[in-house]
Amino acid sequence: MRGGARLSRGGLAATLVAALVVAALVAACGTASPAGSIAPPAVATPSAAPASPGTASGTPVPSSAPVDLTVYAAASLRDVLEPLKARYAQIAPWVTITISTGASSALRTQIEQGAPADVFLSADTKNPAALVTAGLTAGEAKLLVDNRLTIIVPTANPAGINVAGDLARPGVKIVAAADTVPITDYANELVAKLAALPGSPSGFAASYAANVVSREDDVKAVVAKIELGEGDAAIVYATDAAASDAVTTIAIPPEAEVIAQYAGAVVGRSAHLDDARAFLDWLNGTEAQEIFGSFGFRSPGS
Repeated sequence: MRGGARLSRGGLAATLVAALVVAALVAACGTASPAGSIAPPAVATPSAAPASPGTASGTPVPSSAPVDLTVYAAASLRDVLEPLKARYAQIAPWVTITISTGASSALRTQIEQGAPADVFLSADTKNPAALVTAGLTAGEAKLLVDNRLTIIVPTANPAGINVAGDLARPGVKIVAAADTVPITDYANELVAKLAALPGSPSGFAASYAANVVSREDDVKAVVAKIELGEGDAAIVYATDAAASDAVTTIAIPPEAEVIAQYAGAVVGRSAHLDDARAFLDWLNGTEAQEIFGSFGFRSPGS
């Protein structure tokens, strides 16, 4: 019996050694790549990032302390931001929003120079994109709304402008915005499209440019000049024309229509990143988009 016991222990030892060798080989095969192939890079499973306030349930998450947000916004958003601000105060009463409006390009420059903005809402995509490229935003810019262009004249229309082609007529006084203001880029695009239409006067674009008598700081200032009769016509956003009782609009041919895309971004140096993200997310939501729509804006791509 003793000899049998010793033999059994020896056999057991051999079996254990063999098992360990097999396990080692299996482990090695599990980590090695097949011959001639490249092992795929390790991909970490992303941990569940905490949702920004307002993104999970559609409503902002209350803060333990009052929050002051400063929103830098395009001048053409001035009117619609008032009801948006009032509604958001009902949803997030701990958040106080201060709105500063102006030309998007000027606001971007102020942010680049360290102005204390939390959210930037621009009348184009170019200015927010520049801040993203410079590393001055928290994340990517988001499309906000679309707008259309129109031609406005004083209600009395003293220059007798009836069609878009009249903008190039000699003696017409055009009021425009500064070269860096988004409405100018859109207006130039519109003028190029009008010039390309069949039957458009020869040299339309050059004649239009020659008729520009002043360049204003932003689109609201352009509208004000036309309202006061200090110019015969201007190309502005349809929403700004609709907000004025002192101007008349001149139709733009559908084939020349230009869509203005607005975008927003959270400023990276904001002391309230979560609340800033929540507000921007809310602006992209159904309720806020309906308020935008009541002022003539459209949801992106609609």
